Amino acid sequence: SDIAAHLATVTVAAVLGGYLIYKHIYSRSSKKSKVNLDISKDSPKVVHCFDIEDLGSKAVYCRCWRSKKFPYCDGAHAKHNEETGDNVGPLIVKKR
Repeated sequence: SDIAAHLATVTVAAVLGGYLIYKHIYSRSSKKSKVNLDISKDSPKVVHCFDIEDLGSKAVYCRCWRSKKFPYCDGAHAKHNEETGDNVGPLIVKKR
């Protein structure tokens, strides 16, 4: 009787401990990370609009959110891609 009670307590503790460890690991791995780390953080949504007539013959825009010249690309995606294994590149807009 004492052995059965002890075994039940140990089993419940092991199952509960395993569940808590699983939840901790799962919640950390499934947490979504932010893309924009520091551009216009005071704004609820970052939007930039440009008139096509004002672009000139070519404009290169950042899509990795790491550019110091945001919204224009400064090549920061190369370092970002190397560090993260990502493959993001700029948006290039050209006139025909």
